[in-house]
Amino acid sequence: MTDHDHRNIPSTQGLRHVALNVSNLDQSKTFYQTWFGMDIVWEPDAENVYMSSGVDNLALHQIPSGDLHEHRPGHGQFLDHLGFLMETPERVDQLYKQVVKEGVTIVHHPKQHRDGSYSFYLADPDHIVIQIIYEPTISAIRFSS
Repeated sequence: MTDHDHRNIPSTQGLRHVALNVSNLDQSKTFYQTWFGMDIVWEPDAENVYMSSGVDNLALHQIPSGDLHEHRPGHGQFLDHLGFLMETPERVDQLYKQVVKEGVTIVHHPKQHRDGSYSFYLADPDHIVIQIIYEPTISAIRFSS
């Protein structure tokens, strides 16, 4: 892509929507409400729920019972991980202590990264890996809803 081509592409406001297939909609809905403060913005039926922290949108879609056998943790998952941004390294540690206390699966313990970011990784009820991250460049940005 040339610089000229890049200027003709409309700018985005960033990655603000993720849709996940889940094995137990109620369990996943509670997980994202409890640990990330996601509020339900629309629940059109018993198989779908849309949630938000105020500046983003998370869609959870129930995997049909007949297809659950095809969705097994650790087998061909294309999503490496998704991330929730934290304001400070201290907030990362605070959430880490809370999830450990409640028995949430920890994938990687808190670590300082070479780029100045600080994070840990946990797993949701379907073993989707989530990075809880303070990133000095984007954590300083104040998003409005």
